[in-house]
Amino acid sequence: MNTSTPGLYIVSTPIGNLDDITFRAVDILKKSDIIICEDTRRSLKLLNHYNIKKKLISYHKYNEKKELTKIIKYLNDGKILSLISDAGTPVLSDPGNLLIKECIKENIKIYSVPGPSSITSAMSTSGFGDRFLFYGFLPKKEKELEKVIIKLNKEPNAIIFFLPAIKINFYLKSFKKNFMNRKIVIAREISKIHETYYRDTIAGINLFKLPPKGEMTVVISGKTTGNIIVDNFNIRKEALTYLKKYSLKDVVELISKKEKIPKKKVYEICLTIKNEKII
Repeated sequence: MNTSTPGLYIVSTPIGNLDDITFRAVDILKKSDIIICEDTRRSLKLLNHYNIKKKLISYHKYNEKKELTKIIKYLNDGKILSLISDAGTPVLSDPGNLLIKECIKENIKIYSVPGPSSITSAMSTSGFGDRFLFYGFLPKKEKELEKVIIKLNKEPNAIIFFLPAIKINFYLKSFKKNFMNRKIVIAREISKIHETYYRDTIAGINLFKLPPKGEMTVVISGKTTGNIIVDNFNIRKEALTYLKKYSLKDVVELISKKEKIPKKKVYEICLTIKNEKII
């Protein structure tokens, strides 16, 4: 395909290190008539780094319907437009899906310019295999979050989330209630100077004393308990009731025998409840 062909180009940009952009992505951006950005201020850091001076359109969830007609007109007039996000591959947990649908409806050519993605970067470094479900951002309210997490606990494969660092402990507490028998990798600042990976079991990982800074992509392992699938939600409900009446040792013995699951697993659930100080 000729890189000067009119149409909409979905261009992946670096998720941290500016050197991670592809040669083709730079070429497409330089040949674009207009670049559609999520946040023009953030995009300018990348564009200025590669000396790319183009007309920019700010396009985000608050104005995408308003800007859509104007963008489609540019495309129908034979212009070359590139869609980029603040970081990584556009449209995935970012604005753009409405634009893609409208382009398909209008028979406007759409081209992919693949590149960096925090989703595949986090998954490839997790050690959790190659099958996964990408969920994206979780609900912010506790009741809604609980409903989603209970459903997701049935997912046998790894699950990937985007979590705001400021609320990481809020989400970890929910994970500890429902994903007890899984492992976790928290990938922070992927490809940046302070790139960090926190690896642990969900039962064992500590809450952060202070909210960490930066972007966080979280990977939860698939169900790996062999032939034993532990229903954390119901076991937790049982443990909450018994711990009000009996000692920790007796509760572990009782539930382990009743549900036919390892004492260690029951102990981890009970310990989480005690640490949360809700009994």
